[in-house]
Amino acid sequence: MPVTYNEKGQQLTKIEKLLELIIKGCIDNDRQSQKELYGNFYSYAMSICIRYTGNQADAVEVLNDGFLKVFLNIKKFDIEKPFKPWLRRILVNSCLDHIKKNAKHNQLADISEAEVSQSTLETPEHNLNYEEILTKIGQLSPGYRAVFNLYVIDGYKHSDIASLLGITESTSKSNLTRAKAILRAMLEREEVKYG
Repeated sequence: MPVTYNEKGQQLTKIEKLLELIIKGCIDNDRQSQKELYGNFYSYAMSICIRYTGNQADAVEVLNDGFLKVFLNIKKFDIEKPFKPWLRRILVNSCLDHIKKNAKHNQLADISEAEVSQSTLETPEHNLNYEEILTKIGQLSPGYRAVFNLYVIDGYKHSDIASLLGITESTSKSNLTRAKAILRAMLEREEVKYG
């Protein structure tokens, strides 16, 4: 197989070359390339969407909205940069749009006056696998879940979260504190239940 280089003269792996070809096909609106991109990144995208939405039906809706945005904006993607972070940013923004759209049903609470119980156990012992932990995160309210995912998993700062969700920085901090307290309580219940 001939060696392939990118525009900077760096050698591409077979996978990188294949992804580059798929992306170029998507830029040309090739349906087969779009199907391949969707299929290759479905699991990765679904894992992001399920973390933010908390349920399969909403996750599928957001995932499809996200991929539609990917296909509409793929011409803006810089082929010299990694694809996954670009895709993740679009999916996270799609999840946040979904949360905002449904905000009338799921208010982002300012819990600064609410009582947050302090646990005696700092880190509960648990034997939960990844899917079970995601299920616990999915049981959080949409506002708490969004702040928790953005801060803990995706590494956003509270100022950025506040801007993305249209809340104050103190609300973001409060929601994170409450989300952690709720998750800790869930894990403690699991420990008591199975311990």
